[in-house]
Amino acid sequence: MAEAEKLLRDIFGFDAFRPGQQEIVEAVAAGRNTLAIMPTGGGKSLCFQLPALMRHGVTVVISPLIALMRDQVRALREAGVVAGALTSGNTDEETEAVWTALEDGSLKLLYLAPERLASGGAMQMLRRINVSLIAVDEAHCVSQWGHDFRPDYLRIGQLREMLDVPLAAFTATADEETREEIVRRLFDGTPPQSFLRGFDRPNIHLAFAAKNSPRKQILNFAAARKGQSGIVYCGTRARTESIAQGLREAGMAAIHYHGGMDPNDRRAAELQFQQEDGLIVVATVAFGMGVDKPDIRWVAHSDLPKSIEAYYQEIGRAGRDGAPAETLTLFGPDDIRLRRSQIDEGLAPPERRAADHARLNALLGLAEALECRRAVLLRYFGEDCAHCGNCDLCDRPPETFDATEAVRKALSAMLRTGEWFGAGHLVDILTGTETDKIRERGHDQLPTFGVGTEFKKGEWQAVFRQMMGHDLVRPNGERHGALFMTDAARPILRGEETIRLRRDTLTAAKDRRPATKTLVSEEDEPLLSALKAKRRALAEEQRVPAYVIFNDRTLIEMAERKPQSLDEMAGITGVGAKKLEAYGATFLEVISGSVEEVHPMRRKLAGKQAGSLYDRLMEAQTALARGPDGIDKPLSCSQSLIARIAETRPRDADAMARILGDRRAERFGEAFLDVLREAADPA
Repeated sequence: MAEAEKLLRDIFGFDAFRPGQQEIVEAVAAGRNTLAIMPTGGGKSLCFQLPALMRHGVTVVISPLIALMRDQVRALREAGVVAGALTSGNTDEETEAVWTALEDGSLKLLYLAPERLASGGAMQMLRRINVSLIAVDEAHCVSQWGHDFRPDYLRIGQLREMLDVPLAAFTATADEETREEIVRRLFDGTPPQSFLRGFDRPNIHLAFAAKNSPRKQILNFAAARKGQSGIVYCGTRARTESIAQGLREAGMAAIHYHGGMDPNDRRAAELQFQQEDGLIVVATVAFGMGVDKPDIRWVAHSDLPKSIEAYYQEIGRAGRDGAPAETLTLFGPDDIRLRRSQIDEGLAPPERRAADHARLNALLGLAEALECRRAVLLRYFGEDCAHCGNCDLCDRPPETFDATEAVRKALSAMLRTGEWFGAGHLVDILTGTETDKIRERGHDQLPTFGVGTEFKKGEWQAVFRQMMGHDLVRPNGERHGALFMTDAARPILRGEETIRLRRDTLTAAKDRRPATKTLVSEEDEPLLSALKAKRRALAEEQRVPAYVIFNDRTLIEMAERKPQSLDEMAGITGVGAKKLEAYGATFLEVISGSVEEVHPMRRKLAGKQAGSLYDRLMEAQTALARGPDGIDKPLSCSQSLIARIAETRPRDADAMARILGDRRAERFGEAFLDVLREAADPA
């Protein structure tokens, strides 16, 4: 894997693979059919981009969104890789450039949308261009069990058979049914080499909160992260527009996005979010799959997602660069009622509805968790995790209480009223509140009337919300959302089981405003801001997204480590050889105020062992420029000769003389060989 590690460093600027990447790269580069399920932000793209550079011919990448393809192509070109996309969004010049690169054999990665495979012309083209590998991004789109089903993905299996080349499929979340369908559709039922990598994203902070003025909660959360790119997911189109307006009025850069917008406006919003630094997009889930902006610093949900898989996918859009990211998910009884009714009123067969209720239950269990959220989330995906230290429950363990008696009182009130009423009326019964509705129905005569005065109304509402979260009660769509008891509640009602709930009153968190969050220490914040400003200026000048220059993680590392030379800059994560040459001096100037002039030959060796050899060879040359006694006629080697010696490291006098020529070898040869020997054996 020496070639892979060299490409990883020189092209992509990484010193090491992320966990799980290396084995996948080895399998794909070796031409084995591969299925990799990796966490969102876990570095899936690298697992087919790197093998593409190691293999002869063209790698065809099937990807679901034009915006995603364009971003990846842009980032690859910036790193020095010849890549292109054939999409309906191309200009004539872009399409011509792709064809030229295909014809001269320089193109390594060709991105296509699955819909393009419907064209006979596209299929003929793919037969001609020496395709050596097919990579399928977002492979769950092939499955009708998975979310985001795209029927055109069904043609990919035919393409693999036609070209008779290996196929590598990638996705972030795929349950067993989805995985089975991927194997059947893409690999003709023959199991590929599969990699199921951990789902943990330890850099993402997880947090949930009960709804209490959700608009205000979202605005406060965003204000504490002002200037950082974020996504707010909303359940309705109207809410996206309302919250985006509120964010703008509060002085933040925000736009809205939903499926009801004009297609041109949607495309403009996608482009603006990709290119503008620090922008917030407030969106329905129509905005999501394929968002490849690595420096999204936070994701907030103003409404409960539809399932635990959807939640995992949506929060996974944050922190793809590996730098710290945060999430906040708001939820309340109305969300639970809505999600239950959407499942019950859908047209899916009974077994699918049951599975959807189970997925929602898993998410509600996460929302109402009493222990580390990451442990609960990963347990759902079949993984173990100790307390993570990076979720709200680890930050501040919740106060709980034995709620068995309270839950039994609530269940009794429901049963004695025939399961015909919602939480509001039941709370009035429990607290002994005499309303017209209570008196008309004679519910003030029930044994349960007034038995719950130990709790205030808001506290009882929290109890009912948690009961819904634990799936002890559900809303009945045929009775206008009236609550009914599930089988899970019966052991508690009979006194066979106990239950603990959070002492989670809505009043407790009323005025708590989140503390301002920064990505670096207060001392390094001004430098990070200056680096971001320089990045923004370069991105605007080149008309590319800011992260194509450098992502947040790279700038954070620069601000913290403060490199003072090109060699030190080359050691920063994400600074590959081409980016070092293009931007290294510019960002060094921001960090230190000035940059020492470096010869172009030396600059190309920055960060490599050959760079330090070059410096020592130059010192040896300077010492002998007028000979060992300082009285001879001046003599020197060109910078390119010194660089060649540093890179090739000749082993003996004859090899040295072949590079330097006899006259220079006579003066410098032995001293240069001494430098090379010392480097090979520093002891």
